[in-house]
Amino acid sequence: MAAQSFGYNFKGKKALVTGAGKGIGRATAKALVECGADVVALSRTESDLKTLKTECPGITTVCVDVADLQATREKLWSITPIDLLVNNAGVTSLQSFLEVTPEEYEKVMNVNHKAVLFLSQYVAKWMIDRGKGGAIVNVSSMASKVALKDHTSYCSSKAALDMLTKVMGVELGPHNIRVNAVNPTVVYTEMGRKAWSNPQKATPVLQRIPTGRFAEEEDVVKAILFLLSDSSSMINCETLLIDGGFCAN
Repeated sequence: MAAQSFGYNFKGKKALVTGAGKGIGRATAKALVECGADVVALSRTESDLKTLKTECPGITTVCVDVADLQATREKLWSITPIDLLVNNAGVTSLQSFLEVTPEEYEKVMNVNHKAVLFLSQYVAKWMIDRGKGGAIVNVSSMASKVALKDHTSYCSSKAALDMLTKVMGVELGPHNIRVNAVNPTVVYTEMGRKAWSNPQKATPVLQRIPTGRFAEEEDVVKAILFLLSDSSSMINCETLLIDGGFCAN
């Protein structure tokens, strides 16, 4: 994806992308670099960061697990200030409601909701102190709005993330900090393929998507860039479905 295909200029902005080792996060980090941003890519997997650094030599990489709040906070001190934040790190767990364990529930909620809350809190306080505003995009899911079998913890975490997005936007808006979320359908990332590789599971969902396909990484990246940019300066507290019409059908 070339910079001119996006039409955005983030020169002079520092962007932090979590979960940047793979999938949507990696693609977003690379797109922001192409659009001129000074990008900090955060991942818990050192090997992924090494290959990303090879592909984008100018990128700054930070290896930390966002579920470890103290370690994350310590790492963030060295990279502030941040103008743009993309909370992309996420995990899933395929367990039916009757089989959900406390351990799996806590793992999913800690990464998908708790880590977003506190990492955003750290970054937003620095944004407020600088007085220059900023933009935050949380990567949520269609699963926040539609109940999916065997996704009890995941659906719950993303529904909580949507409401967190709205509360953040309400409280941070007066500081010229906008907060929005993108809510894609299944995206063909590594995690997406793992969860939806079975045709018996995928076909009924695809049949409800008017466009007839799952999302690609680029579909989500373009929406994230739009919400980070000044082109969306009056958009705040929104959850943007990228579902090909699934929820309308």
